Amino acid sequence: MKKYSVGEKLAQIEFPEDLRNKFSLEELPQISDELRDFIVEVLSDIGNSHFGASLGVVELTVALHYVFNTPDDRIVWDVGHQAYGHKILTGRRDQFHTNRMKDGISGFPKRSESEFDPFGTGHSSTSISATLGMTLADQAQGKQRHHVAVIGDGALTGGMSFEGLNHAGSLDNDMLIILNDNCMSIDPNVGALKEYLTDITVSKTYNKVKDDVWKILGKISKFGPNAQSIASKVSRTIKGSFLKKSNFFESLNFRYFGPVDGHDVVALTQILEDLKEIKGPKILHILTKKGKGYEHSEWGDPTLWHAPGVFNKDTGEIIKVTPKSEEPPKYQDVFGHTIVELAEKNEKIMGITPAMATGCSLNFMMKAMPERTFDVGIAEQHAVTFSAGLAAEGMIPFCNIYSSFMQRAFDQIIHDVAIQNLNVVFCLDRGGLVGADGATHHGTFDLAYMRMIPNMTVCSPMNEEELRNLMYTAQLENKGPFAIRYPRGKGEMINWKTPLKEVKIGSGRKIKNGGELAILSIGPIGNEALKAIEKAEAENMSVALYDLRFVKPLDEVLLHEVFSKFDHVITVEDGCINGGMGSAVLEFMAENGYKANLVRLGVPDKFINQGSQEELWADCGYDANGILNTLYQQISLIRSKNTGRNAL
Repeated sequence: MKKYSVGEKLAQIEFPEDLRNKFSLEELPQISDELRDFIVEVLSDIGNSHFGASLGVVELTVALHYVFNTPDDRIVWDVGHQAYGHKILTGRRDQFHTNRMKDGISGFPKRSESEFDPFGTGHSSTSISATLGMTLADQAQGKQRHHVAVIGDGALTGGMSFEGLNHAGSLDNDMLIILNDNCMSIDPNVGALKEYLTDITVSKTYNKVKDDVWKILGKISKFGPNAQSIASKVSRTIKGSFLKKSNFFESLNFRYFGPVDGHDVVALTQILEDLKEIKGPKILHILTKKGKGYEHSEWGDPTLWHAPGVFNKDTGEIIKVTPKSEEPPKYQDVFGHTIVELAEKNEKIMGITPAMATGCSLNFMMKAMPERTFDVGIAEQHAVTFSAGLAAEGMIPFCNIYSSFMQRAFDQIIHDVAIQNLNVVFCLDRGGLVGADGATHHGTFDLAYMRMIPNMTVCSPMNEEELRNLMYTAQLENKGPFAIRYPRGKGEMINWKTPLKEVKIGSGRKIKNGGELAILSIGPIGNEALKAIEKAEAENMSVALYDLRFVKPLDEVLLHEVFSKFDHVITVEDGCINGGMGSAVLEFMAENGYKANLVRLGVPDKFINQGSQEELWADCGYDANGILNTLYQQISLIRSKNTGRNAL
């Protein structure tokens, strides 16, 4: 194992108790520098992790663990991209090089991983609601401890954050929300909230007065039992008299403090000490810079440095793997180029994404047609109903949401789109097992939850050409709710820009003839099945492959052909077995009286941890080798039966 250098003071910190007991306030800046250097060294080498977000909260991380008695005091990080420093300070420094790797530590806070992770946060905007629940649970059990939610300005755009604020403000429970404002999520933040926070940050009137106010707040602890009253008066004075716009938070009964420099660890520590003594719900607004302290990320492209891969920590050069030859494109880029191509011919097409414009490549359309492309912030529910509104008035919205995130808008899919039979095209990026992000981000449930919805067409292309054709088909007249699901990563085809053509709804296709048994697949995982069949043929096995292409509606003509010809059938899908494509085929068998021996391959009934896609496919038994092993078993059964019949 490679040895990573650890700073003199950081080496003495195994757990936050060491930080609190061994070091003075004046030593915290050096500890922050050493923590940042360690993050840069490890992540530049392993190259599979998020980067800028955790660098931006190094000082906050040190201050929080210095002030609060963790793990007894609760800190909830929203979203977990910013929690790398937290993991290093809480007993996981020596395992940090395994971050996001198979059998390593998770890239997000995870309850089963550490007592210092009181709540799992892979998706954003959950921290306020979770922290409020914790405060009420402790109140009911008579426990006294502090509760802190750390939420970014991007995550604050999520509707659930507002719901949590609204509820928390009505209860007067002790909780601290730290608003980490770096004006950036993965793509630049959008919306009125961003403008509002910017107004607070740059207000000359506010900043002229706030320094004096914080001098007073810095001495609050000296006021003894009247501290809460004094803080309240000071807070009301500055925001009520000098900055009317701050009333948004205060109208929800939160005491608002800030904005303050999130990179001054000494001042931040002193402020947190004072805020510990103030009762009730409160918000501390800190200003940070994503990628802070590492020159290339601090001043470079923040989207690139969100997750840069392997890079030279001294020069900042991104180390890219040289392709062996021309490579197939990523599925997301095929989507991005194709939607521009379609929108140039169909003026009704509009593009919508909840804060993932670059991640899903809708930024191509955003650049070409900004007036027809909308990034709505981290707000999946709004994205779906907003799309429904567009469709209700005759537009054709392509609503691109990661499969895992689409789960958050399930009600809107049913209530606002499907019941009204509106032509919203859902492009589900990152369908299937996504790799290093792990259980919170795998898109394994979409085929199952989409196919149960009336009026919905649900399909998955086997390659880039099929993706283009399904997108073309979805924007034709009167196609209704239409879900197209495709995976993370590269496709299969070098020459993928083929002429667009319509695909018959509910039509599958035969990919390969065979006589002994059949494989039914859906989506690009069918290419793993094809590899397995090619190996099987070398051993004189005869296997047919059918690409179902649609899980709803099913190609019943194709299925009748399969079950009339084959007594042994294998289904393969990069999704959950329960309720997925294999379940749909079982239902067809039962309804039509077929008695074939059906083996379903897919994601088992459990949550899958992180690892590369290939490693996880192998673990679940549906990579090429796993499929081949199943073929061996089934062919053996078939041939043993035939041998028995011949003997008779």
